[in-house]
Amino acid sequence: MGLITRSLLASSLAIALAAGAVTIVDSEAAPAPAPKAAREAPRFEVDPTWPKLPPRSVFGQVSSVSIDDQGHAWVLQRPSSVRADQKDKAAPPVIEFDEAGNFVQAWGGPGQGFDWPETEHGIYVDPRGFVWIGGNGPTDNHLVKFTKAGRFVMQLGKKGASKGNADTVNVKQAADTFVHTPTNELFVADGYGNRRVVVFDADTGKFKRMWGAFGNKPADEVPEPPKVPEDRRIPAKEVTGKGPDQFINPVHATRVSKDGFVYVSDRGGKRVQVFTLDGKYVTQQFIDRYCEAPHCGNGQTVASTAFSHDPEQRFL
Repeated sequence: MGLITRSLLASSLAIALAAGAVTIVDSEAAPAPAPKAAREAPRFEVDPTWPKLPPRSVFGQVSSVSIDDQGHAWVLQRPSSVRADQKDKAAPPVIEFDEAGNFVQAWGGPGQGFDWPETEHGIYVDPRGFVWIGGNGPTDNHLVKFTKAGRFVMQLGKKGASKGNADTVNVKQAADTFVHTPTNELFVADGYGNRRVVVFDADTGKFKRMWGAFGNKPADEVPEPPKVPEDRRIPAKEVTGKGPDQFINPVHATRVSKDGFVYVSDRGGKRVQVFTLDGKYVTQQFIDRYCEAPHCGNGQTVASTAFSHDPEQRFL
């Protein structure tokens, strides 16, 4: 299905369950022909019994979840965040559960031949079954690739070695990854320390290309907006225009649709920007642009996106 029919700009359904938490967009801009029943957007309910941790195991902060082709959930959590009196019960960083929430396996942490992230942040299981892990700690300038069994495959970049947005070898506190199978390319939302999308070969780690907001060259130094007295400040709900020319940290996620468009979650910019695979800007949509701290959480909204599982990926 083409980008225009998965339209962000002409959406007829947008449900904000919480400020910046979940937004469901109906991608059919044109009205459905009668008398067929309208297709409903996906609905979600919390299951408080899911998942089932092994006895005497506890989670720390859960930073990311990825669903593989089997429907298994891969949870990345931070053992270092477990409180002191429960440290001996901390589960390993990577935990796999089946659809019913049953524990399958757990692994992760420092090992030979690779640098485990200082602060675990993103996990992604690609269509070939490889597990990509990144972090957003001060020295997390790399990504690590494993098999599902936890065997180390490859490290992309080096710990503490980033040279900024122009670096073609290292990332800088990358938030998220996604592998586009037809081109075997790894798309990285890079992220907390940089302001870009960067693309690598998923097998070799070779640099392919990068871009910033609107397809611009990503910049290291972006001036902070001038401080405005409260009585002269324009409320966020009244702000107009296309928004900043650079992504606003963090660039938090990137996803590629079946029809080859790249959806980038500019969390700090409160928008989703859409690009071609080569980084040509196509369109954008603000999500809850009115949101501003402290009245609306941290004032950020688009943490990530996901496509519905129907063949047309009708909902975003």
